[in-house]
Amino acid sequence: MVFRPFRTSLLVLALLIPAALGAVVLFLAIYAGDAFTFNGLRFIFGTVWDLGNLYGNPVTVRGVSVPLGAHYGVLVFIIGTLLSSFIAILIALPLSVGCAIFLAEQVPEKFRPVLAMLVELVAVVPSVVFGLWGVAVLVPFIAKDIGPALSATLGFLPFFAGGDTGSGYGLLAASMVLALMITPIIATTLLDALLQVPRENREAAFALGATHFEVVSKAMMPMVRTTLVGGVVLALGRALGETMAVLMVSGGAINILPHNIYSPVSTIASFIVSQLDSAEQDPTNMAIKSLAEIALVLFVITLAVNAGARLFTTGVANVRNAK
Repeated sequence: MVFRPFRTSLLVLALLIPAALGAVVLFLAIYAGDAFTFNGLRFIFGTVWDLGNLYGNPVTVRGVSVPLGAHYGVLVFIIGTLLSSFIAILIALPLSVGCAIFLAEQVPEKFRPVLAMLVELVAVVPSVVFGLWGVAVLVPFIAKDIGPALSATLGFLPFFAGGDTGSGYGLLAASMVLALMITPIIATTLLDALLQVPRENREAAFALGATHFEVVSKAMMPMVRTTLVGGVVLALGRALGETMAVLMVSGGAINILPHNIYSPVSTIASFIVSQLDSAEQDPTNMAIKSLAEIALVLFVITLAVNAGARLFTTGVANVRNAK
């Protein structure tokens, strides 16, 4: 067998990232072992997170030592994570597609790099800056204007009903901040793909009498569908794992399921950060181990999203090939 140093070195470098990811997951799984034993399935379906009596004598339950009265349920945070990310995608997707099409089709070529760079710069703004903007500008705007307007126009829908829109902190604020953060990811990804569409395809569509809208929607967008899905998945991954900005505007609800779009929520990532200091006071370390378990839940959710996107794009490609 011929030894190829360059090829071998590339293989080693390529394996470093999955190896590092596997090491992190393995560490979390081992560290959270006692939490798996104590929590069982009620960890996923429970709605109460209670650290118990941290100053009393621990008790032994299912062979592990825990504070008296401790109970760890994360369904509230799973729902908060999924809802905020889903609403953020609903807001960001049309904005991103519109922005990308405008830059690709309407902006003169000499101005496009400058405007595209401005869009890309939004993606590198620190999340805490978005959070401060959300606290200072967005939250009061939601409380005084957006919330009442939505209740007046969409109050007949259950998720927009409920009367009082609250202080502005909650699911809607978190989703809007996330939407602003992920819009550049989708927009720049789609823009690059649109600019790579062969000119012959556009010209052929125009030659057949298609309008500009039809050229974009029927000749260009189908060619970049897979890229668009990839951009949405990248954006969704960012939304699922976002921490500080969400923590600052979401309201930090614990043990309360959201009843409408204005309800305070907590996402998994923001909850881990907000509870880490309190969890460290647990003499049995069960709270920290349960946080490690919830981190694994977030990893599984992210993995499922990526796998679902891969299956979707594969299915779309197979359908197109069959045609």
